[in-house]
Formats: sequence, C-alpha cells, structure tokens
Amino acid sequence: MNAVSRFLGVKKESESLIYRTYFIFLCSGMMANVLGSILPYMGDYYGFSYAFRGTLSSINQVGNISAVFLAGFLPYMIGRKMSALIFSTGIVIGLLLMALTKSPFSVALAFVLVGLGRGTLSNFTNVIIGENTSNKVAGMNLLHSTFAIGAVASPFIIVMVGASRWKLPVVAIAVLMAIAVVLMGLSNLENRRAVKKKGEKIVPNTLSFWLIPLTMFFYICCEQSLMSWLVTYFKDAGIFSTSIANIMSSLLWMMILMGRLVCAAISDRLNRNKMILIMGVLMTAFFLLMFLSKSPAVIFLGLLGTGLSMGGIYPTCLATMDKVYSQSTIATGLCLSLASMGGIIMPLIIGAVSESYGIVAGMGTVSIALFIMVLLMVIKYIEAARRKA
Repeated sequence: MNAVSRFLGVKKESESLIYRTYFIFLCSGMMANVLGSILPYMGDYYGFSYAFRGTLSSINQVGNISAVFLAGFLPYMIGRKMSALIFSTGIVIGLLLMALTKSPFSVALAFVLVGLGRGTLSNFTNVIIGENTSNKVAGMNLLHSTFAIGAVASPFIIVMVGASRWKLPVVAIAVLMAIAVVLMGLSNLENRRAVKKKGEKIVPNTLSFWLIPLTMFFYICCEQSLMSWLVTYFKDAGIFSTSIANIMSSLLWMMILMGRLVCAAISDRLNRNKMILIMGVLMTAFFLLMFLSKSPAVIFLGLLGTGLSMGGIYPTCLATMDKVYSQSTIATGLCLSLASMGGIIMPLIIGAVSESYGIVAGMGTVSIALFIMVLLMVIKYIEAARRKA
C-alpha cells in the first residue's frame, strides 16, 4: 500500500481515506453494471417493452445527473460527509426495492434512487482523489479501475446464480454498499461545511473547461449504451445466448480495467490530450468492427478492443481539468452532471429506434455519438496545444 501511496503522491494522513474511497467506488461499479445485466431478466419477468427498458436506464441517469449536480452544492449547506452519506444510502434502498418488490412503479423508483446514490459517489470520490493525490492522472485512472473491477464481477455473479435467481446478487451488492457507506461514515473526512475558495468560480468560463464535459457527454452516450443495451443486443439480435452475452459484458469491463491501468502506468510519459484522441479513434474503430461484423470471432475481437481503448477516456478527461476546478465540488459537479446527460438521452434514443426498427438499428445509433466524440477530441487537442504555445 505504501508503494501505491508514493506512486499517487498521497500524504500519510490521507491514505485510509483514499483506500476507503477506492472500495466504495468498487461497490459502485458492481451496482452500476448489475443493472444492465439484470435488465433482460427483469424485462422478461415484468414483460417490459424495449421503450420502457430504455426509460428505466434513462431515469436511472436522471437520478445520477440530479445527484451529481446537487452534490456540488450540498457540501456548502450540510457538509461533504453528511451529503454523501444521505444520498449514497439511496443505492442500498433502491437495490432492495428491486429485489423485494414486484410493482413496476417501485422498480422505476428504485432506478431513480440508485441513480441518486451513484451520482453522489461520482462527484464525491472524484473530488477526494483530485484533492489528495499529486499524480492526478494515475489517481483518477486507478479510481475508475476499481469501478471497472466491480463492473467485471457483477455479470459473472449473475451467470453463476442463474437467471431465475437474479435477485440474490442484487441483495448481496446492497449489503456490500451498506458496508462501504458505513466505512465512509467512520472515515476521517471532516463534515464541516465547504467554503468557497479563492479563485473558485461558480460557472467556469474557459473553452478548455467546457470541452471536457462536452467530450465526456458523448463518451457517456456510448458507455451507457453499452452498459444498458449490450446484453440485450447480443441476445435479441441472435448473436450470443444470454449467458454468453453476460460473460461478454464482463470481458468488456475487464478490458476497460486493463485500459485504465495502462493509462495510469504511462500517465507521466504521454501528453494527456494526445492519449484521449488516440483512445477515441481506436474506440470508434473497434466498435464499428464489432457492430458491422457477422463473425463471432471478429465480434469478440472488436469488443475486446472497444473496452481496452475506451477504458482511460473518462478519467483522463477529468485529469485534464485545471486545478482550480478539479478541487471544487461545484465545478466538478457541473462537469459530471452535464456529461451524465448523455446517459439519459442515448438509452431513450436506442429504445425508441429499437422499438420501431429493431435492436440492430437502435445499437447502430451509437456510431453517430462516437464520431462527434472524436471530433471534439480533435478540437480539445488543438485548443490545448494553442494554450501551451
């Protein structure tokens, strides 16, 4: 652990808080990916249409974006720790509602509560890492690697317990999340109300800042589409069985994890904006390879490449944020909430297109978001070079 702390540039008094933050984000990753894995089973169990499944994913993101935005301001009113604990408890309540109730309304409410908790943790954990690590690119990529580890595990658990017992992993993750919330409550994170720092701006006014949430918006469009629809796409398009599709979802997250670890390892050797652009181009190419091919072997290769190349985009984008913004819950909340809107809009688009033209056409809309994302990465790279010059 000391070697990790030295690599990240963490002070000794902050080590315990950093490791607790990584654990709670690991649980968040398990929670986030289990939703996409159980959606086919839940949809069959309740008889949900494609449109309503897309609505569930989107209202989860509505909760997510609402919490990310609120988490930027609540620390100034009730304190950082208290606001994080209140909202993250919504994850536990939401998961239990999914497992213990049968009402579609309760399921919809559960998706909102889970989204609220997830959004809070996203803001909360990213700010903690930004404040307490000097090697910010490595710290962010390792943080999001823990998320990926949790995301890898949950589909495998679903496959092992079987379709008929999909509620068991949901309850288990609820228990783990409750433990994570307790650990954070017992941490040395102070609960005093945040105070506006010198130089901290309510609304950032630089192009370099706004290119970050715009790029992340279209990345989230693609990531959330894969998380929410990949298993359903593989199953309903007749490409893989449900069990194999869930395994493929876990393999995607394994490659995302590898991509983030690679980014953390080379964080001080390559220009950040160049890294982002290279990863964006590769992600687009591999997704098209996966989507356009009819060969299971080529689809498998495309999926692995998609995961590996997309892994570091989100955390590395965050790491390019100026220090005055990265240590501000307001600026971070604004950035993450705007980016998260992609996760609201895209699942609805895929659900609506799939309902009218089929799941293949619905999944094909992801390519449009990818092309826009790469264009923004090019602009971001040029703007960064201009500022440096």
